[in-house]
Amino acid sequence: MALWRRQRPRGVIVHSDCGSQYCPADYQRMLSEHASVCSMSRKRDRYDNAATESRNHGFKVEAIHGERFETRARAEAHVFDFIDVYYNRRRRHSKLGYLSPAAFEAKQVA
Repeated sequence: MALWRRQRPRGVIVHSDCGSQYCPADYQRMLSEHASVCSMSRKRDRYDNAATESRNHGFKVEAIHGERFETRARAEAHVFDFIDVYYNRRRRHSKLGYLSPAAFEAKQVA
């Protein structure tokens, strides 16, 4: 989604953990097609990509744990709302000078 929203930029570094969703050939091929670099932490090394690991942990705790979804579509909508509406636009981050990711990115581009 980020690739399409940003008019398919090239040379982006994509940080992830070693989750099964980031390892398949289709995902890796998509990154290659957009000249993006996959930065994936090594198995059992949580410090390898600490920022991504921290974000993923926070996401699971804040958005997923304790939730029950009736359908896959509801789960997808919930995840989208959390990431796109709350996390990217409203949630402030100390590492970003207490700006939201969207505000921080807009400031960097300006």
